[in-house]
Amino acid sequence: MKEMKSLMETNVYSVKGKVLIVGSCLFEVFPETYSTFRSMVDEIYTLCLETTHINMAITKLSAIFATGQVEEMIFASVDRSPHCTQMHYIMHEIERTLPNHVPVKHYVVTEEGMVEVSERAIDLSKSLAKLSKIQ
Repeated sequence: MKEMKSLMETNVYSVKGKVLIVGSCLFEVFPETYSTFRSMVDEIYTLCLETTHINMAITKLSAIFATGQVEEMIFASVDRSPHCTQMHYIMHEIERTLPNHVPVKHYVVTEEGMVEVSERAIDLSKSLAKLSKIQ
């Protein structure tokens, strides 16, 4: 069984392969869906943006990408959580300074299961003005 490790307490050179960054509460809230994610990756790291400032996570993940050891990254969070939602903004911030070297997927988990989130949806969620216009 793959163990969950804390992203913020892991050395950047230890992270490799197909990686899942998961909101730390997802396992408790949706254990069945967590099991599905676990089967999709080589390594699992938890991140709670309620306790870690997003800028610290951006710095950590930028350093991880710079090692060149990550093949793919998946972000998974609990839907409707204001803290977890920020997790999906991390790659947009990293791409401002580093080119994206690996494929990245985004998912939120609801009562119905996992939902893949598009880049457009992430972009729109950062702009309440744009969202207001498409109501």
